Amino acid sequence: MGGDHGPSVVVPAAADVLRRHDNVKLLLVGDQQQLAERLAQHQLAVGERLEIRHASQTVGMDELPSHALRNKKDSSMRVAIDLVKSGEADACVSAGNTGALMATARFVLKTLPGVDRPAITALIPTRDGYTRLLDLGANVDCTAEHLLQFAVMGSVLAEEVDGRPNPRIGLLNIGEEEIKGNEQIKRAAQLLAASELNYIGYVEGDRIFKGVADVVVCDGFVGNVALKTMEGVGTVVSEFIRAEFSRNIFTKLAALAALPVLRALRSKMDSRGYNGGSLLGLRGIVVKSHGGADAFSFGRAVDVAILEVERAVPSRIDSLLADVLAKEQIS
Repeated sequence: MGGDHGPSVVVPAAADVLRRHDNVKLLLVGDQQQLAERLAQHQLAVGERLEIRHASQTVGMDELPSHALRNKKDSSMRVAIDLVKSGEADACVSAGNTGALMATARFVLKTLPGVDRPAITALIPTRDGYTRLLDLGANVDCTAEHLLQFAVMGSVLAEEVDGRPNPRIGLLNIGEEEIKGNEQIKRAAQLLAASELNYIGYVEGDRIFKGVADVVVCDGFVGNVALKTMEGVGTVVSEFIRAEFSRNIFTKLAALAALPVLRALRSKMDSRGYNGGSLLGLRGIVVKSHGGADAFSFGRAVDVAILEVERAVPSRIDSLLADVLAKEQIS
């Protein structure tokens, strides 16, 4: 029920997911009447692969996480996460309030052993494919140990979901030299270098797009600013291109000639295809969709959740993190 569009996006996305995945069952959690009306509009019927679970409350996009946690125990968000906790669902996907989703998921599902704080990760397009960036806003202040945990979680996701064996881990910093960065970053670099992760060193912001690392680690403050900046640049570049090709009849003709190139560029830069931020470090799978996602984009977030279920991501994180922390204690 959350996000900018609610059931008007989630229901058609559900229809598309059911068409593409014949082994998936969806539980739509929210207001029974609204969901039933939307299903009828899209000629979908409740059945073996599609159910409605009624929830009487909705968490507002600007609602304080603490208020949602205390007072919205029958919200669509809380009920969906409870379904994961009980084992009725293998994963939860929500476009709702990010802070409330993180707080509720952490309270209900708890974190894995050795994980102090969950982190949010998403894919960032690069010239050769994409890289993972985390944390994207769940943790504003992080210690070096937190960054090590993020690296482990990102490494598992890159290997198990993205198919990147022995993924390269980079630490986002203001320079590549060892003397650059604050004490927290320098300490994190030492921990990563001593671990058995494939740590390649510091990565500056401009090198993210060059694909030098499969996973780039940072605290949530820096990560969120970087992500929103990337999204803003992508939007303004698209507007610049559109404006320049619309200036006169000659530029419009040039646009027609360049249409195949423009479509390929749009496909690579379209953030909709990279939707679905994983909340890593929990004892269950929760995926955050962009609040403004359309049906195609929300379906991509569901695809992320399906992959994480198939690859048993939480148990893989648990196993690798236990190994890394054990070696750290020995050293």
